[in-house]
Amino acid sequence: MIIFERLIEHTNKIINKSMFKGQPKGLFALALANTGERFGYYTMLAIFLLFLQAKFGFSAAAAGQFYAIFLAAVYFMPVIGGWLADKIGFGKCVITGVCVMFTGYLCLAIPTDAFAGRGFALALMIGALLLIAVGTGLFKGNLQVLVGNLYDDPKYSAKRDSAFSLFYMAINIGAMFAPTAATALTNSHLKSAGLIYKADIPALAHQYLGGTLADASGLEALKAAMPGEQIASMDLASFSEYYINNLSTAYNMGFAVACVSLIVSIAIYLCCRSWFKHADVNAKQAKAGTGAPVQELTPKQTKDRIVALIFVFAVVIFFWMAFHQNGSSLTYFARDYTQTSVSGPLRIGFSIWPLFLIAVSIYTLFGIFQSETSRGKIICGIVTAALWAGAYAIYAGMPESFSILPQQFQQFNPFFVVALTPISMAIFGALASKGKEPSAPRKIGLGMFVAALGYLIMLAASKGQPAPSELISVGGVSPDPVVPTYLISTYLVLTFAELLLSPMGISFVSKVAPPKFKGLMMGLWFAATAIGNYLSSIPSMLWNNVPLWVNWTVLMALCVISGVVMFSMLRKLEAATAD
Repeated sequence: MIIFERLIEHTNKIINKSMFKGQPKGLFALALANTGERFGYYTMLAIFLLFLQAKFGFSAAAAGQFYAIFLAAVYFMPVIGGWLADKIGFGKCVITGVCVMFTGYLCLAIPTDAFAGRGFALALMIGALLLIAVGTGLFKGNLQVLVGNLYDDPKYSAKRDSAFSLFYMAINIGAMFAPTAATALTNSHLKSAGLIYKADIPALAHQYLGGTLADASGLEALKAAMPGEQIASMDLASFSEYYINNLSTAYNMGFAVACVSLIVSIAIYLCCRSWFKHADVNAKQAKAGTGAPVQELTPKQTKDRIVALIFVFAVVIFFWMAFHQNGSSLTYFARDYTQTSVSGPLRIGFSIWPLFLIAVSIYTLFGIFQSETSRGKIICGIVTAALWAGAYAIYAGMPESFSILPQQFQQFNPFFVVALTPISMAIFGALASKGKEPSAPRKIGLGMFVAALGYLIMLAASKGQPAPSELISVGGVSPDPVVPTYLISTYLVLTFAELLLSPMGISFVSKVAPPKFKGLMMGLWFAATAIGNYLSSIPSMLWNNVPLWVNWTVLMALCVISGVVMFSMLRKLEAATAD
């Protein structure tokens, strides 16, 4: 515990000299605790939908529905967690949530036979997902309330928005490494079993075992491509079961990562608790004389703020519906319509380490301009150059071409969040210094329009591609896949939208929520996310029934309509939530 505390304290001294200057050190402890939990969660999420289809043979619609229900549960449970925290305390809920999540991830990591014990495997998975959802509900929203409470202190109140941008950046550091961890574990286990990953094998194998595959020559060719010597002697039925069970077990190993990351998170939280203990006070405890007094609002102010928050919640539902296609329809597109190998400059995007070095270099580059001494500027310049050199050295050592897996595309969104956060903070900081920074509701409205542009790119990517229903008989993979640039560009644009909406929305809730309902209001923010996550299953349900362009057009239209509605109510929202 002492080692953790000293390490974080030393880190805090270093970063206080840059754009992080003036933030309470409790922010960094809470952010790092959240980073570990999010790393495990996003490692699981990167492969969850692929796991459902590989192990159980679910259709795109069924897997998408399962995925959406789980996401909805994860983000709805903070309503209950927030309500409970308003009564018993935020810290108690956070610790309990970690313990419940750990149990859930442990159950999800247990390998089971996909055929002999299918009923037990399904029941174990559903129980594990329920535990993860409940634990997340106790942990996620209440940790963010603790962050918000740090900024109720007038000394820090002006830094609330920048604090949540930094907190959100920390979340995405965990998410950035998640797809790489999942991919490494998948490839490692398959290699030990004499296999390699092929996206079309699970669907063809389930069709063969179910007696619905008209032509088995494609599956036979894929079997022949496996490197394991023992594979050649297997018949197609044995190979199909062998491949599905081993791929499923590889995914189980990815789920186990979350257990390890939760241990790190709770260690950071407990050893640094003294840094934010003063913020672990709800309205009930403050009234009883524990901690600082809370702001008193009139009944009208309370009503106006709650109405304004509920309106914002209603609008952001459609952003989350569009954004969370990253784990469903965008993953389907990565698997079925995107090239499975990469060459040229794009190679650098599919190795996490050069991406990480580039992301860190953005911060050291800003340090050149923000350092208060010439020595500091020189050090930041040297470190920046070293980071760029390291990224190039890794890139230069990569093969000219190599295979990529669908889940690897999910590392681009968190990379863009981490890399663009200082730029976003600099832009809004400059606007704030001139008194021109947009309000949080205005940023949310802009974010909706930007998200629509992301799906305009997907419309271009889908031009000339066959409908998903036309691909089923050939394993679901397009004969003319598109370059990865389309998906990467879509993730970039969606990240711009996310930075305008998500951290600003969380900050807005922590600032505007009436003190007596802070936990509940933060929970309702996540409930809106839950509804959006459930609605994200609609493109999956349509996947095999409509052309690709229909899905992207629906998502784009919903974002535009939501943005228009947000701007039409802007004056009322800003008036109701003014200080």
